[in-house]
Amino acid sequence: MEREKIALTGAPETMLATLYGRALDSRAPRSVLHDEAAARAVERIEYDFRRTGITATTAAGVALRGRQLDTWTREFLAAHPEATVLHLACGLDTRAQRLGVPPGVRWVDLDHPDVVALRERLLPPPAGDYRLVRGSVTDEDWLESVPADRPTVAVFEGLSMYLRKEDGRRLIERITRRFPSGQLLFDCYGTIGIRLQKLVPAVRNAGATLHWGIDDPHELEAWHDGLVLLDALRSVDMPGLDLLPLAGRIQLRVVALLPKLRDVGRILRYRF
Repeated sequence: MEREKIALTGAPETMLATLYGRALDSRAPRSVLHDEAAARAVERIEYDFRRTGITATTAAGVALRGRQLDTWTREFLAAHPEATVLHLACGLDTRAQRLGVPPGVRWVDLDHPDVVALRERLLPPPAGDYRLVRGSVTDEDWLESVPADRPTVAVFEGLSMYLRKEDGRRLIERITRRFPSGQLLFDCYGTIGIRLQKLVPAVRNAGATLHWGIDDPHELEAWHDGLVLLDALRSVDMPGLDLLPLAGRIQLRVVALLPKLRDVGRILRYRF
């Protein structure tokens, strides 16, 4: 089997950390996500995954974050059988494959052209109304190509912190203006997480830079009339933390007691 050589740097390279995290989790005795497609993709990639710094604990954390976003996406699609899913900065995430694309759902995966090319070689597309689009979330054109005829859920995992605040605000404003109703599902760092970014091996070793930290999720509600925060789950309060290795559970208990660190990461859900 010929393996794919990776020439990515910066933020796109960090997607290999989350891919590897899901692959490691799939092999764990108590797997969170059971992402076998991620494990198969890792086997086909020629890359030193030690650069990611992913451990058993961080792999489980990656999987728990993905599972929560999957759960919210499923809930939205159950409530809106005819809907559009915008999976932004999809990287090598197998969310469309994990959830499937139900009849009546339009699913759009978006990422940079070189990432999409790699994705096409590594991941088989799911059945259904599925589109894989080349572009940047900060571009204007791709959004105009998506019909605005259905409730829309935009999912972006591992993206917000790489955007500058003005670009994040513009993205949220464009989505909420274009579609009649929907939800935004994404993870974020607080500003303390941005300041501590060099302690994250995947970020440091890729030469990536984090920009945008969100300390008050309610601040974003002012960016669009009708935008309402539904959930702001802290990493230390994530459902399923009992599945972490013992060392990870102890570490999170300590972090949860420290006011400046317990808000370092959140998963947010908004309605518009």
